[in-house]
Amino acid sequence: MSTSTKKPKNVEKAAEKASWTFLTNHAHVLLCLAQTPDARIRDLAVDVGITERAVQNILADLQAEGIITAVREGRRNRYTIHGRKPLRHPVEAHRKVRDLINLV
Repeated sequence: MSTSTKKPKNVEKAAEKASWTFLTNHAHVLLCLAQTPDARIRDLAVDVGITERAVQNILADLQAEGIITAVREGRRNRYTIHGRKPLRHPVEAHRKVRDLINLV
């Protein structure tokens, strides 16, 4: 995302003021991948505001759960999101990954 889109100033200011968010870093990484399936780990880290190591761990979690798959394309990975997978927490387990992406 950081290579192709620029965030509006009001979004950047809101992010600076936020002491908590409604969505987890896992959701943030997933939403970034939905917009840019071939995003680099470095770009995801900048967009989400976490370390590259944290992004690697999140990608591993999402792959282990079958929510995403990665295919190597040259020097990059292209991620496919499996939108029919259910969300993991019991409160939202009746919803699918694609519902979250469509909501945001």
